[in-house]
Amino acid sequence: MSEQLKADIKFGTDGWRGVIADNFTFKNVEIVTQAIADWANSHNITGKAGEIKRMAIGYDARFLSEEFAEIVAGVLAANNIEVFLSDTLVPTPALSYGVVEIKGVAGVMITASHNPGKFNGVKIKTFQGGGAGKDITDKVEANLGKTPVKRISLKDGLASGKIKMYDFKVAYLKFMKNYLDLKKVKSAKFKVLMDVMHGSGGRLIEKVIAGSKLKVTIMRDDINPSFEGGKPEPVVEYLGEILSRVKKEKFDLGLVVDGDADRIAAVAPGGEFIHPQKILGLLILHLARNRGRTGGVVKTLCGTTMIDNIAKKLGLKLYETPVGFKYISDLMVTERIIAGGEEAGGMGVQDYIPERDGTLAGLLLVEMMVYQKKNIKKIVDEMEKEFGRYYYERADLKLDGPPLNINEVKSIKELLGKKVVEVKSFDGVKLICEDGSWLMLRPSGTEPLVRAYSESTSLKRSKDLLKFGESLLFKK
Repeated sequence: MSEQLKADIKFGTDGWRGVIADNFTFKNVEIVTQAIADWANSHNITGKAGEIKRMAIGYDARFLSEEFAEIVAGVLAANNIEVFLSDTLVPTPALSYGVVEIKGVAGVMITASHNPGKFNGVKIKTFQGGGAGKDITDKVEANLGKTPVKRISLKDGLASGKIKMYDFKVAYLKFMKNYLDLKKVKSAKFKVLMDVMHGSGGRLIEKVIAGSKLKVTIMRDDINPSFEGGKPEPVVEYLGEILSRVKKEKFDLGLVVDGDADRIAAVAPGGEFIHPQKILGLLILHLARNRGRTGGVVKTLCGTTMIDNIAKKLGLKLYETPVGFKYISDLMVTERIIAGGEEAGGMGVQDYIPERDGTLAGLLLVEMMVYQKKNIKKIVDEMEKEFGRYYYERADLKLDGPPLNINEVKSIKELLGKKVVEVKSFDGVKLICEDGSWLMLRPSGTEPLVRAYSESTSLKRSKDLLKFGESLLFKK
């Protein structure tokens, strides 16, 4: 593999992403797909005798996503892999669920998730429906450029039967209807505003709750590959309109999903942003206390301390992973997990595929409101009263100078007057103080950034810790 190819194609925390017409090109997508095909054809992936090489292909609402998906389908088909190509744009969770439904060996989703509009990307899904781990992506990277690309046209693939157009939404919607206590949800008279951020989440939620008293209003469901010049990311910076509308129009709940609908944020009455960290706590409490689920819970290294408190009080085993939902996915395959989630809003739940799903998580919040007969703000307030109120801060810092010096940060013994009592460095570095407050610095796996996180029971200290972390990165 050439050095240029190594630079252009590199799988990060959640797939390979690149700038369209720069390194994310038709040619490079062909090369990546050939590498995926070579990996699939040289391994018994499911461990079953007579394994059928079959893959599911989906795409989101980004610029040229459909065309890139057709290229992927043509390359896989030319390599004797049976291809099920989505007949329309789909959320990533629907494609992931589809891999399991068609009994595929893997899936490929064309999406750059929450990145700005100039990006696109490739996510690989396992035969279980989860995100591909480093064990798979390393093999794919090792195959890059080794085999000449083989490809047939979509027309020829369809004519020969090697490519089949497929509706991945049917089974996905059926699952969600069965997973929810739909009878209770449909009786709810709540008003919900949902922001799909011009992504592939579309109006699927309406099909799940069709015929109910629940009133759902969808916003930003039109296709806009530029995402209004921002990012389809469910963070406060890009949610001004829904925060304002929930308050002014007196909605009972606001829901937000990202560009490929696998991540979630929420808004309480009055326009109050509910951080994904709190959403994970809500899901655990709802599934364990209201739905009687048992097992463990998972958070990432940068997750809130409140999850530790919930796990301890409920007697649930707590797992802590590096950042990236694929690590949570791995645990959901091998362990009995009630819920697992990441700071960025990816939430997975028990008795589902090991995948995050923003739409399902949002519907479970509605279900929780129905079960407890309370609005979401009161439920959050009660959770914080029982398990602690924590102030969580995050900043994405672009570096112009040298990379983060992990060892230098690890050597810090005190943070703003509080002794550092524990250091965790299996993903970036996290410094935990004697009062429970903490600071974490971590190079991003998907963007040229260092992510800084902090948490404390004091908003001022959380902000001060974040500023201190920034000073470590930019000191001269």
